[in-house]
Amino acid sequence: MFGIYLKRELGRRKKAALVIALGLALGIALVITVNSVSAGMTQAQDKVLKSLYGLGTDMTVTKAQSAPKAGSSQGPNFKFDAKSSSKTTQSSDRVMTQGGQALSSALVTKVAAQKGVADAVGAITLNVTKVDGSFTQGKAKSSTSGSGSGSQQGGPGGSSSGGGQPQVQGGGASFNVNSYSVAGIDVTDQALGPLATSKITSGKTFTASQTNAKVAVISKSYAKSKKYKVGSTFKINGTKFTVIGIATPDSSESTTDVFVPLKRAQTLGDSKNKVTTIYVKATDSKQIATVKKTIQSNISGTTVTTSADLASTVSGSLSTASNLATSVGKWLSIAVLAAAFLVAALLTSSAVSRRVREFGTLKALGWPSRNVTRQVVGESMVNGLLGGALGIGLGLAAAYTVTAISPKLTAQLGNSGGGGMGGGPGGGMGGPGQQSASNTMEIALSAPVSLTTIALAVGLAVTGGLIAGAMGGWRASRMRPADALRSVS
Repeated sequence: MFGIYLKRELGRRKKAALVIALGLALGIALVITVNSVSAGMTQAQDKVLKSLYGLGTDMTVTKAQSAPKAGSSQGPNFKFDAKSSSKTTQSSDRVMTQGGQALSSALVTKVAAQKGVADAVGAITLNVTKVDGSFTQGKAKSSTSGSGSGSQQGGPGGSSSGGGQPQVQGGGASFNVNSYSVAGIDVTDQALGPLATSKITSGKTFTASQTNAKVAVISKSYAKSKKYKVGSTFKINGTKFTVIGIATPDSSESTTDVFVPLKRAQTLGDSKNKVTTIYVKATDSKQIATVKKTIQSNISGTTVTTSADLASTVSGSLSTASNLATSVGKWLSIAVLAAAFLVAALLTSSAVSRRVREFGTLKALGWPSRNVTRQVVGESMVNGLLGGALGIGLGLAAAYTVTAISPKLTAQLGNSGGGGMGGGPGGGMGGPGQQSASNTMEIALSAPVSLTTIALAVGLAVTGGLIAGAMGGWRASRMRPADALRSVS
């Protein structure tokens, strides 16, 4: 009897049922869309942070920044001599550790021994500035400082050229400046560190025996800009390296141009037994804050940076959109959903009021109030489930559209203070004495829909149906048989 009557009544009131269902559907679709976009924002932010830290890295340890000494040089100096009257071309490399800050390699073992640390790996980041100078008109002696306009920091693969404001005596001179980054990695443990976020797409990576070999893996963008391939050779400060592999970053562009074995990089930077960054993996991701405090307490003179610290430095359209999705989008969803529930409840109550004669007659025939209430709630539940189905369909369509369009968002990675972007290869890449330059990454936004979101939508549909049914049922339960008679004109 219940099912037959339910089917007949819904069939008679298709238009009203569809209006109620659509109201719920819009609210549920908005919730699904906001949740899926927020999930996409989280994934995008994770990609940004992984590109800086290294896959599986929970935090980095760097040397605490100290104020530069008064009168200290703000950049590297290069000196060239032209001793013949003919045109002479000379080249000079200046290799310096990132920001001039370095830690003892022994601290890697000390950090690894701290409670809550699963693994720790040391790396060194070098800034290499190569200057090529041409001289004419007899004897000339010139020098240029890395703080001049000719020592600009290049991007990934980055070369920049220009006059470094040379000072010339008795001749003419011009300079080309090429700046790039070099990361020395522990070849015996490549699961953490700068190279962990890239895949070898040509050639091979380092072997555990190449701890001091003159071999290099270079980023795809740097290889393209320099037209290098596997087997190519190049020199860094007079040392010849052979390219054994080309690495493609998991996301965006690589912030490191050249990767070499740690010991070889320490030699290049005249930093024996030194590292600029210690990459740390915690035994439990929930204990990252505790591990950070432990390291800071037990190892003085260091700065510990977690992904949460680094996330606060990310700006740009990604950060803005993420804030909107988590704040404005969240409250908008709640407001629209609450309005949908209220409208469904009011429409159901209004529909019940128009059925006074029907329910009054049923009560006169002996139907108890609970049966009338059950009937109204049943109809509302069907409307709610119909709205849920429509809402899930609309929400999935919206999420699919966002993923298909894949709008590009930018993330500007600023200075987090202390170690300069956590000391990872993505930060602190400016020349000595300079502030860490911001890096800009482009991330394609997607809108993944999880089973949890679908379950939430179903729950909201049921909730909406129950609220509407409760309102309508309460209105119906208050009707008396006499109301049916009064409604007869």
